[in-house]
Amino acid sequence: MNVPRQPSEPELVVLADPDAVSAAAADRIADALRGAVAARGRADWATTGGSAPVGIYRRLAHPSMTAAVPWPDVHLWWSDDRYVPRDHPLSNVLPADQVLLAAATHAGQDALREEPDDAAAGPRHPGAPIPVDQVHAMPMSDALGQQRGPAWVAARYDAELRESGIATRDGWPVFDVMLLGVGPDGHVMSIFPGSDAFEEAAWVLPIPAPTHVEPHVTRVTLNPKVLDVARTVFVVMHGAGKADTVAMIFGPERDVRRWPAQLVRRPGVTWLLDEAAAARLPAAVR
Repeated sequence: MNVPRQPSEPELVVLADPDAVSAAAADRIADALRGAVAARGRADWATTGGSAPVGIYRRLAHPSMTAAVPWPDVHLWWSDDRYVPRDHPLSNVLPADQVLLAAATHAGQDALREEPDDAAAGPRHPGAPIPVDQVHAMPMSDALGQQRGPAWVAARYDAELRESGIATRDGWPVFDVMLLGVGPDGHVMSIFPGSDAFEEAAWVLPIPAPTHVEPHVTRVTLNPKVLDVARTVFVVMHGAGKADTVAMIFGPERDVRRWPAQLVRRPGVTWLLDEAAAARLPAAVR
């Protein structure tokens, strides 16, 4: 069900269940990547972590989709990550390594030795053949191995973005596609309520470990201003546990510092929700 969109609101798509949400998101991401490559010769996709993308990755890794998307022209980035090794269960890169990417992309890593339950479901496919040098994971393992901190990771990732040839607008990198989840407190990427990140000018920022929401782990995140210039943004939420968060974000009060996910409560963004997550959507946005 597509909820009729108010002029100042994003597109809201409410589907039956998480599988339907994942399928719709995968189709839309594939279309956006194809369109970007056709228009500009490359596609820059900033993805997310957690459980939200796993079903999407599984569909994009299916042979029918790997043949339909120009993966050799895709650059894969992360909107944020935790300060843990790449093969750690809390890593935002791990689900992509295990489900989306071709084995050659993470050759020599241990990420495949133990899959999470939902990653193991269904048949395993070779994955999306994105070239190794176009998978831009934040260098968390390098930092930990060299005893460097999150600020070093942020500076390295900032430099990698600037040197990659990504398009810019108003001084910010332009991602063709951004896939986002939303935390229970309304955070998006690793921009938490009251974050100092709103005042920063760097493209990539270290973020202290949050004390109010788990996991209590230091992060690195893209600057929230990249959300303003992204060409296509998809926000995915499912499950009854997200209903209160959705109601809060789409409530009558607008305050992005209190609810950072309201940064993507705007036209040009698509929110894909299952019925459980959308159960408390205010009537004003329906």
